[in-house]
Amino acid sequence: MTKEELWQSVLAQIQLSVSPANFATWFKNTKIVGVNGSSVIIGTPNAFSKEWLEKKYGKTILKILRNLNTQIKKIEFQVISHKPPKNFAQKSVEYPDQLKFEEFYLDKKTNLNPKYTFENFVVGPFNELPHAAAWAVSENPGSGYNPLFIYGGVGLGKTHLIQAVGNKVLENFPNKKVRYVSSERFTSEIINAIKNQTIDRFKRSYHQIDLLIIDDIQFLSGKEKTQEEFFHIFNSLYEANKQIILSSDRPPKAISALEERLRSRFEGGMIADIGVPDFESRVAILKQKMQEKNIFFDDQILEYIAENIQSNIRELEGALNRLIIYQKINNQNVDLETAKKLLKRIIKPQAKRVSFQKVIDIVAEFYNLKPKDLFQKTRKQEIVRPRQIAMYLLREEVKLAFPTIGKKFGGKDHTTAIYAYEKIAKEIEEDETFSEEINIIKERIYAL
Repeated sequence: MTKEELWQSVLAQIQLSVSPANFATWFKNTKIVGVNGSSVIIGTPNAFSKEWLEKKYGKTILKILRNLNTQIKKIEFQVISHKPPKNFAQKSVEYPDQLKFEEFYLDKKTNLNPKYTFENFVVGPFNELPHAAAWAVSENPGSGYNPLFIYGGVGLGKTHLIQAVGNKVLENFPNKKVRYVSSERFTSEIINAIKNQTIDRFKRSYHQIDLLIIDDIQFLSGKEKTQEEFFHIFNSLYEANKQIILSSDRPPKAISALEERLRSRFEGGMIADIGVPDFESRVAILKQKMQEKNIFFDDQILEYIAENIQSNIRELEGALNRLIIYQKINNQNVDLETAKKLLKRIIKPQAKRVSFQKVIDIVAEFYNLKPKDLFQKTRKQEIVRPRQIAMYLLREEVKLAFPTIGKKFGGKDHTTAIYAYEKIAKEIEEDETFSEEINIIKERIYAL
């Protein structure tokens, strides 16, 4: 396997676990520039990408490389010079034997991916409301649902839908200025503007936008300066009847460390959630993807994938891509038994076991705390509530006895654990938003 093929194999697996926005932001223009014995040198386009990839994705990349080649023991990142194309960003991923998925160009002015359209967005019971709201906004931006806040779990099509609005607005109103940006990139732009003393120019550029789309807004959590600047930009656009679209993995109430004035504005527009697709919708999505890639698989194979991958559209497409790669490279049709063998690493029929520590880590991360904070002897609500949620999940998902739960939290009496469980269980029944919040936490607990 050449170094180019090796890196494309890594990127193919990375795409299954990150959003398209993050993939385009951090992995565009990266490549393996050298292999030195057991060490692989990865080139990045700038120092900022180098630092981010080292901290955020270094372990994941190394693990994938080791699975592909057991001789690889470590990785290094280096900044390499890169001359971008004149008008467009580079294609995202190339696969072996010139088999290419995601062949598209990102418009440098808007950051929109033209492949995300309403025409290839599969609508089902799980996403009818956000789709209807998004379509209405694309027909008449700034006059109805403003802001439009769409939330849902990872890989359910949020990025596709919000970018489809941007592309449709440009089709309907060619003179409107549209900009799509991830919250991480928005934050880095603010940091650079402050560093370079160009914050006024930064603000002016955003004030001129007619449709602002920000993906993964939950990542503004805890970033006070970024929230402050975004608040002023938000107000300026809103007062000028400019459209704002936001996406998140959770509803506004569940975003911790978010300023109340921002939360209030997010809740002042239209909030719509994308749920998990049902079986029929999952099969329809797979058929849509097959049509886009001009390839065919038997319905039995599609149904097998749809039955076993239930909560993530991106994983559905990833499974389909594996079969397509195999069929193209080997020049032979894939039958059901072959598909099962190829997908055995993705599809694991046995139930996943959940540990005490996994629940603590996920709950703490969700509420922007450290795991040890949940064990503090304090009555502060920002600690007490997440602790009660952790106790509820330890009983519900890990099946720990109440005395054991109490003992784990500093020797508390079992009645404390019972009270926490019953309190959270009752609130889940009575508050739909809170119920969705708990479901999001559960999804993260059971994620790979």
